[in-house]
Amino acid sequence: MLVVEDSEVFAESLTGDLRRHGYDVVSVSTGARALEAFTSVQLVLLALELSDMDGLEVCRRIRTAGDTPVIALTSQGDELNRVLGLQAGADDCLRKPYGVRELMARIEAVMRRVRPRADPGSQEVISYGSLTINPSLREIRLDGEPIEVTRKEFDLLHYLASNPGAVITRQRLMAELWGNPVAHSMGPKASRTVDTHISTLRSKLGSSSWILTVRGVGFRFASGECAVR
Repeated sequence: MLVVEDSEVFAESLTGDLRRHGYDVVSVSTGARALEAFTSVQLVLLALELSDMDGLEVCRRIRTAGDTPVIALTSQGDELNRVLGLQAGADDCLRKPYGVRELMARIEAVMRRVRPRADPGSQEVISYGSLTINPSLREIRLDGEPIEVTRKEFDLLHYLASNPGAVITRQRLMAELWGNPVAHSMGPKASRTVDTHISTLRSKLGSSSWILTVRGVGFRFASGECAVR
């Protein structure tokens, strides 16, 4: 695991907690060093406030380069900063200060989501009109052109498209994709997390007609003829 934190005191405390929970940890203090080290770890804990470069840019570069999971850590209390972290490609975003148990739970949830699934059906290509979703390649194409999405955006679209026409609640999405079975207790926070990813997906797909909102309930993938090859 890679810890990216320019506060020596905070970095020492965090790496100590992680090692006590059985994790092998590498710690760096700059975004530049993080970009050199992240390819050899299974997860990155990334402070968004760094001295040498914008943590959001570090997150975007990690996400562009591959699927290494990222949990963003921010000392900013406003919602916008957490939303920006998710939009930059973070799998989760946690505000400082936080409890050790919460951090460990979030790490475990993220790692569960990125482990390969044994379900053979999950590797079938889904085609819906001009949209193709290929789980084996983790690739989305629209009119034959690839659409660049984050891992979480891919998982979200694939999940909805695998249940065409079915209304999927926000709570179910949080439980299945974010690994949070008690999302109902999070209130507006859980709703904003899902809505942010849905909004970004719609923008990348160029239309809101692929994912429809069912007011007060959740979302559904546009119903119609869905062919699985």
